[in-house]
Amino acid sequence: MEVVLADALLSRCGDPCALLRAVCAPLSAERAEALRLLLQRLAAGGTPPGEAEEALRRVAWEVALERCRPLLRGGEAAAAAAAAGGGCGERLRLARAARGALRHCVQLCGAPLAARLARDALAELAAGGGAGAEAAVEALAAAAPRLEEPALVARCVAAALALVREEGEGEAAAALAAGRLLPALGGNAAALRRVWEGLLGGGGGGGPPRAGRALLALSALADAVLPRGPPGSGPDARLCPRFWRLVQEGLTERDGLCRKRARYLLKRALDLSGGQRAELRCPADGGDESSLFWWSAEKNEKLLQFWETYILIMETLEGNQIHVIKPVLPKLNSLYEHAISGEKGCWLFHPSWHMCIYKRMFESENKTLTKEGILHFLELYETKHLPNSLGFLEFVIGPLMDALSESSLYSRTPGQLMGACPPLGMRLQKFLATYIMLLPQEEKGSFLLKFIQKMTSRHWCAVPILFLSMALAYIPVCKVLGTEGLHALRDVLQCTMITHQILLRGAAQCYLLQTAMRLTDVEKVSLPEVSSFLLSLRPEESLRRDTMLWMELCSWLQVNDRCFRKSTTSDFEHQETTSLCQYVRSLVGEYLKTPASERENCLMPDWFEAKLVATMILLAADVEQMRNKHSGKSNIEWIELETFLNPLLDVLMKLGSNAYIPTLKTDKSLQLLLKLLQTRSLKCSNTQDDGVLFFIWKSLMMPVESILEFVLRRLTTNELSTVGDLDRCDLYLDLIPEIVNLCLQVSWKKVPSVKNFILSLTNASIRNLQERNSEEEPKLKEQIKKVASMASLTAVCEIMHRKPEAHLESLPSVDALKRFISFFQFNEVLKKPSYIEEKSSLCEETTSQGWGKIVARYVRDQWICLRFILNSFPTLAQEYEETSEMSLSTDERSRKFLQSALEALTILPSDQVLPVFDCMKVLVPKLLDSSESLCIEAFDLAWKIISSLSNTQLIFWSNLKAFVRFIFDTEVLAVAASAKGQAYAKIKEIIFKLIDMSATKTGVFNVVLSHCCRSWMFPTIDERSALANAFLNAGNYCELITEACVFGTVFRRDQRLIQDVHAFIENLGEKCAANVVTESTNRDDHYVRVCAIKFLCLLDGSNILHKTFMEDIFIKLLDKDKLVSRSRTRYYANSLQHRIKNRVWQTLLVLLPKLDQNFLCGTIDKVFQAGFGNNQASVKYFIEWIVILSLHKYPQFLNKLWDCFCYDEEKLKTSICTFLSVLSHFDIILQNTSEKKPALKKALIVVLQWCFNHNFSVRLYALVALKKIWGMCRLLHVEEFEALTPVIESSLQQVENMHGTGNARRNWQRIQDHFFFATFHPLEDYSLETIFYTLPRLSELAEDEWISLSKFDRFTDVPLPPAFQWYHSRTELRDLKPSDWSQQDMGSNSAEADSQTEWTDVQKKIIPWKNSTPSLDLEMVFQDRAAKLGKSNSRLIVVASLIDKPTNLGGLCRTSEIFGASALVVSSLHYIQDKQFQHLSVSAEQWLPLVEVKPSQLVDYLQQKKMEGYTIIGVEQTAKSFDLTEYCFPEKSLLLLGNEHEGIPANLIHHLDVCVEIPQQGIIRSLNVHVSGALLIWEYTRQQVIKQKQQK
Repeated sequence: MEVVLADALLSRCGDPCALLRAVCAPLSAERAEALRLLLQRLAAGGTPPGEAEEALRRVAWEVALERCRPLLRGGEAAAAAAAAGGGCGERLRLARAARGALRHCVQLCGAPLAARLARDALAELAAGGGAGAEAAVEALAAAAPRLEEPALVARCVAAALALVREEGEGEAAAALAAGRLLPALGGNAAALRRVWEGLLGGGGGGGPPRAGRALLALSALADAVLPRGPPGSGPDARLCPRFWRLVQEGLTERDGLCRKRARYLLKRALDLSGGQRAELRCPADGGDESSLFWWSAEKNEKLLQFWETYILIMETLEGNQIHVIKPVLPKLNSLYEHAISGEKGCWLFHPSWHMCIYKRMFESENKTLTKEGILHFLELYETKHLPNSLGFLEFVIGPLMDALSESSLYSRTPGQLMGACPPLGMRLQKFLATYIMLLPQEEKGSFLLKFIQKMTSRHWCAVPILFLSMALAYIPVCKVLGTEGLHALRDVLQCTMITHQILLRGAAQCYLLQTAMRLTDVEKVSLPEVSSFLLSLRPEESLRRDTMLWMELCSWLQVNDRCFRKSTTSDFEHQETTSLCQYVRSLVGEYLKTPASERENCLMPDWFEAKLVATMILLAADVEQMRNKHSGKSNIEWIELETFLNPLLDVLMKLGSNAYIPTLKTDKSLQLLLKLLQTRSLKCSNTQDDGVLFFIWKSLMMPVESILEFVLRRLTTNELSTVGDLDRCDLYLDLIPEIVNLCLQVSWKKVPSVKNFILSLTNASIRNLQERNSEEEPKLKEQIKKVASMASLTAVCEIMHRKPEAHLESLPSVDALKRFISFFQFNEVLKKPSYIEEKSSLCEETTSQGWGKIVARYVRDQWICLRFILNSFPTLAQEYEETSEMSLSTDERSRKFLQSALEALTILPSDQVLPVFDCMKVLVPKLLDSSESLCIEAFDLAWKIISSLSNTQLIFWSNLKAFVRFIFDTEVLAVAASAKGQAYAKIKEIIFKLIDMSATKTGVFNVVLSHCCRSWMFPTIDERSALANAFLNAGNYCELITEACVFGTVFRRDQRLIQDVHAFIENLGEKCAANVVTESTNRDDHYVRVCAIKFLCLLDGSNILHKTFMEDIFIKLLDKDKLVSRSRTRYYANSLQHRIKNRVWQTLLVLLPKLDQNFLCGTIDKVFQAGFGNNQASVKYFIEWIVILSLHKYPQFLNKLWDCFCYDEEKLKTSICTFLSVLSHFDIILQNTSEKKPALKKALIVVLQWCFNHNFSVRLYALVALKKIWGMCRLLHVEEFEALTPVIESSLQQVENMHGTGNARRNWQRIQDHFFFATFHPLEDYSLETIFYTLPRLSELAEDEWISLSKFDRFTDVPLPPAFQWYHSRTELRDLKPSDWSQQDMGSNSAEADSQTEWTDVQKKIIPWKNSTPSLDLEMVFQDRAAKLGKSNSRLIVVASLIDKPTNLGGLCRTSEIFGASALVVSSLHYIQDKQFQHLSVSAEQWLPLVEVKPSQLVDYLQQKKMEGYTIIGVEQTAKSFDLTEYCFPEKSLLLLGNEHEGIPANLIHHLDVCVEIPQQGIIRSLNVHVSGALLIWEYTRQQVIKQKQQK
């Protein structure tokens, strides 16, 4: 219509120039649009020839430069809009019209105007951004198609590329350049080539833009670089490798819009190739790799099929929903079938296309999808014979390993048992082994090196590093790693040390050592490099003598002996290789050499060398022993081991007599000696059974006197004089207990020498400590001597405590030690000495120890000595009272000690307080009666220290154990409980604080409970006053046991994962050395309950104390169950409430056999009351079991059961099945009853009434019980029931033979097959395994509630009674699988579905790519935008201005875009920014024109649309409304939707041409407005589609 009017106006006006000037005069939006239309018609061919044509060009030039350009800059547009009274919308109309007019002016004026506009615009761009930049881009877009000057074209292209590359704030400018300027440049052949080079080749000075910007530009240029017509002279993107790399990069970008553009370009290229059917091959991108893209007319259909499947997968991945994506994954297999040539054994399609799919899955936010993608990729090399590809190798090292770093992927599948290897761990092993074997030999080493180096390139968590190490260790032997590989493995070892999980850390170390042995080429590495690697392994976590790993290492060293590369520092220059023995001999010799310049170096040498030499000596000795055994020698002479030890023995023998041996040499020799003496045998309890160790120890016996003489001299004279010498003091003192142990183990002949040494050391140390400094300012040398003397006394006390068999307490010096410690001024600190004399000393400047640490050590040593005296000589004070002038009573002295202990706790660092706790343990019981407040202060201060350490891994556990020994000492507990005072309340408060701490720090409660159970049940001799009454503490503090029985939190997913992996490692047993060498901490929460249950199992019902305690626990647990039930009337399966109730009834079941009739008579009612609750299945089974066992043992309680059936139906509706289940085991209940017939009669009467209940489940339970009871009646021939026989038997027969639809017959069969009725035997299945593992498993309780018998076996702190018989479940019950009769039929389970190789149909999102060129230009007029998008020119307008809910608007936006509406009208464009709108619209607002029309403007808007020929259709129920199914929509339709609550207002109904209503069948009167709109939009679309088909 507009075109007709413009043509008519031009034909009637004789002077078009005058017409144009008249229209331009006051330029409003309407005039600007008219101007654009007139110029469009003139440019299309309506210009007169001759002078008139020239005049028209002048006018067009004038309009372009004086009207359109200022409008685009914004100044005149704003003024015109203000004059017209419009706002933002008016300015946009002016700008759109100006853009169009400018383009047509350039068409009329040609190259000169284009050049002028381009120069001006380039100058504006150079001057700055803002609104001017946007106007400049518009001018360049108008000028670009007519530019002819090469230099100007080049400048325009450079400007466009600069805008596209611009980061950050330039996002809008880049979109504008891509949306307007680049398509315009694409119409210029010269410009297009330059743009192409700039985007993909890096031309234009600045390199190619990043992927997102480049794809934005290429999408805009799609018509030019992927033309739909025949091939031309312009660039063809399909032949450019860089284009395809860019598309692949875009397919895996995190930005969804970027991925959408990449898919659009791919589909566009495929559509073009499929349509042309021409031969096409993109050049190879580097090396001999296959082409990134190719096409062949001969294989057109197969290619289309491949790419259709590929795009289906990529588009499905956008959904991010595993239930949609998983069915599509099998199609990946068909991709590989098409992608690989079976004949040539090479890739037909470049493998990088497949990698895009996997990378997209790996980077998904949905971890389940990530895991599926990884598993599918790892399966490839098991199921497919894939040709070797550099791309695959790089993909494994890059994206795959990045994805494998996520710990949560290593979780078990639901069907796997606890302790099984997770699927990803198994797949990883198989993949890596298979992949390495398929790699060419020359590539294996470089790949493995990169793989291992990648493991060091980031912070890996414990679980991924463990399974990656395991996968490396399972690679078949291939010697490909050299020195660099060994160093990389060592770096990985350093990474494993970061984690706190010691077992996982140790297991990873074991696997990394196995990796080194399997993959290292020994000819490329030297023994020093191997030994350095071995020292990175911690002996307390992995590599230790007598483990399988150690033996495997010895075997590897033996096999490869004399094959190792010669070290660059080796003495054996004439040899190419080195033997292990040669290396160890030279190693010991070099170790003991001392440079002359370092004779008096005051710093201790690093322990690294000593550890290295000791480890290699032991390894070489064990290799020698292994070699001799293989050769059949029975008498081993240990020649090599002797040569290793001789240099050390030579030095040690001279220590006592030669005072001039360099300090460094003595340090090194004693360090090596200590490391050798600290070696213990895991297999042999007696050292003499270990040949290597016994020979070493026997050899080291010779220099014992020399060593002791040297140590005594160094410790008691003034030779230790610097702070650095304190490290030496520690070395000497560490040696003393090892030498004592050596003499006791090997030869008692040396014991007198040891005793003389102890005597001299003790006396000399006491003398040194008793000396008083005469000077005010003490010297460093004197203070160091005091520290060393106190440390020496500490060492003596520790030896006497730990080695009572040496009988050192009989030495005369012990009496002097007791006297000295008894009257010592505790917490005495050493004054900081003057450093004036030592300022120049290198030692003092470089020492790392501050004086505060030295003082803390001095104070701690005082308390270690006092601990020994208090424990060994409890009457120490009484012996010296008469001789002391300051004599004190025992209580007073104890009080003084305790006050000193409290002071010590305030001044000592937290890692030094252990001996103070131990002293308080002895002192507090003596003072609880007389000084309770002081004792409570001790409790509080000790707890404060422990709670402050809860986040400190290294020292927390040792301090906690000392704290528990102190607070929960048998005597402390007994004294506090007897007084029932504040101390008793404080201890109970601490109990609950510790339980609370356990919820966040696993293992705390374990320490407390294990200590208490052992001390209560098996009191030691040390617990003197409480031996007889130790068990009284259990009753006084029964909260500990009660809480332990129900303890356990609901773990987070990450905590469960760590537990699962721990269980997996533990199940490996001795195969993993970490299980052998790491100390079992028993920190699993299950061990709390295991300890409590084993403690309860040890109780004896005949012991009155035990009996009272069990009854008290039973009552408390019943009360706890009642409390939990009352706190939440309804609780969910596997919730914490469910778990607590389950644990309560498990414990009650354990206690039940030990309870007598009198007690049960008073408590059985509570059990029955619990049965009335709405219980979860597992709890219900335990209650039923307890009732059955109680009635079996005491049939006289049967009347209480019958009473339960007498309540009204309202109370019984949730519990009747529980009591009917009890009756289904009536044969067990009546076993001990002589008069069975009355009981059967009663049972039959009770059950029959429930067989006719309206509830189907109740009827089924009643019929099961009836079947059991009636069978018993028939066996006993009960005559009273003969009249009922036909009725009952016909009823049972009818149930057995029921037919018809539904699940009745199936459910009847299921309930009979249910384990509780078919297999479970309440008496024969009574066992720990049934209670804690089998029944929870069968009742589908969460797996972390199953406690296997292995945990009862592993927890050895509390043993089970020797005659304990209730241990294992019967095999019949143990072998059952979980399945509840009430669950749905699992028929075709998911496992069967997953095994399908190809799904017959999959869900596919419809993405009409041809109609969806990715563009961010939202400001184009409807017609321009529809043309730009390539959409069909739909004439449907949806007006939603009356709707005010963002959710409804968002849904309508999505629906309107999908069905191709030409516009959506809303009351405010601000809705676009609303999160709820965006959530529902899923970016539809970017592809659909939105128009803002406020409700007050609707009347005018509807009138305007009527004038344009639109039919106004209201979605409303009126008297004259049409049925939707009968109404025929005109092509130009406008749908007006009403408000959510009020519908269409009355003032607007009069403006409607027609009302349409949706036919309804239900009662509710109205639909949601979005649903109503969607139905009408679809009906309109359906009718238009039918019309289009009919026209074709």
